[in-house]
Order: sequence, then structure tokens, then C-alpha cells
Amino acid sequence: MPELPEVEITCRGVRPHVEGRALTAVVVRNARLRLPVPDELADLLVGCDLRRVWRRAKYLLFDFGAGSVILHLGMSGSLRVVDAELPPAPHDHVDLVFGDLALRLRDPRRFGMVVWQAGAADAHPLLARLGPEPLSDAFDGAWLHRVTRGLRAPIKHVLMDSHRVVGVGNIYASESLFRAGVHPLEPSGALGPRRCARLVAAVRDTLSAAIAAGGSTLRDFVGSDGRPGYFQQQYFVYAREGEPCRQCGTPVQRIVSGQRATYFCPRCQRRRA
Repeated sequence: MPELPEVEITCRGVRPHVEGRALTAVVVRNARLRLPVPDELADLLVGCDLRRVWRRAKYLLFDFGAGSVILHLGMSGSLRVVDAELPPAPHDHVDLVFGDLALRLRDPRRFGMVVWQAGAADAHPLLARLGPEPLSDAFDGAWLHRVTRGLRAPIKHVLMDSHRVVGVGNIYASESLFRAGVHPLEPSGALGPRRCARLVAAVRDTLSAAIAAGGSTLRDFVGSDGRPGYFQQQYFVYAREGEPCRQCGTPVQRIVSGQRATYFCPRCQRRRA
């Protein structure tokens, strides 16, 4: 599934092409996504100027003034800038057309969504209860220390809880914990202020490095220009079970926690509690 870096890359890729332009058409070839594409979308938006393109968590937001289109890439989707006359390929379900170009949503599994929110986008139920952005000033060591007091849940689960911090999915949680030297099953409440600050810094560094590398392409992800990312070439632990740790040479281990595969180095990430 595209995680925060992949969505941020998509956001940065499409923004200069469409921000400030008027929407001229909405083409819906298949409205049956995870949530149905609204029938009235074209009536609401055609002729409106796109004021802003931004990201919240793993959602792309297109602000048209009276409201916003909220778009999610699902498990295998991509949003690309294409010539508006380019014939659609299989799984090209929705086009937002801006004159001679279009934003084209390709979603083979149809787990993505294109929905409308009148007024403020962050009032939508999907966004209203989300935690802080991990690259914002609101996410810092003091905050992480405060929200984890008394928690017995493994720290990896907390990092992946979008009500506590958004956008840190399975890949980047594993990589961040390795960089911070924290065992993924460490009880959250056992982390003191210094380790919380170190983990926040590791999350920031990991996400920033992934964005700089164009994201991770494990199966389907491509950016708005159709190019894959290559951050997977820099993984320290994720999907490297049995391979030597890049720091100490100890074989990377894999466990299943919360029904998700978790990778770590048993030497560099010793559990303390």
C-alpha cells in the first residue's frame, strides 16, 4: 500500500500541473471503488478553479473553494498526469480533466476512493480524528512521551495508529525503529524522554529519505510521472529476513505482530522491558 512518502511524492508531482487551473471535465469509468464516486462530482466541480493541492496522512486533497475532493490511492493505486486524449488502460477508473491534461487514477484492486467534502476537508469523518503529521512540529519527543505514558501496547503498534500519528505504515515503522535502536515489541510506556526523542528523529529521517528516493516500489507504486521509487534499495531491515544487518552483521529476524510482518535486528534493537 502506498504510504506517506509515496502519497507526498504524488502530491508534489501533480501540484505544479494543476494548481490554479480550472477543472473542465470529470470522467468516471468505474464508480465502484472502496467508496462510490459521487454521481454529482462533475456538476459540483466543472468550471471551478483548483486552489490548492495538499496531503493529509495518506489522503490527497484538492481544494476547489466550496469544498474538496479527497482521494486515496488504496492498496495499489496511482495518480498520474497524462495527456487528456490518451486512451485509458485497464483499471484507469477516474480522470480529473484540466484542459489538455488529466489526473488519472489507476486502481487495479479498487480499494481507493474519490469522495467530496463540502467546506473544510479536515471535517470529513476520514480525517477529523487523525493524529499529527510526523514531519510537522506537532510531532516531537515530548509529545510522543506524553501520549505513551501507561501504554503497554508495542511501540510499533503506536507508530502505526493513525489516531496518534499519521502515515507511518508498516515499512517505515520497521525502518524507523531500527534507526532508533528500539525493539518493535518494546512496551510504549517503557520509552523514556531520550528514546522518544530519538525515535521521533528516526521517523523524520526515514520518511525524508524515502521521499528523496522517490518512495518504495515493492509491487505497483509509481509516481505522478510513471516512474518507480527506489527507497527499497536502502532498507535496513524490512523484507530482509535472514540477511545480515547492515550495521552489525547479525541476521535480520521476522516476526508477526498485530497481523503484520515485523523485521528487526536482535542485536541492534535489544528489548529492554
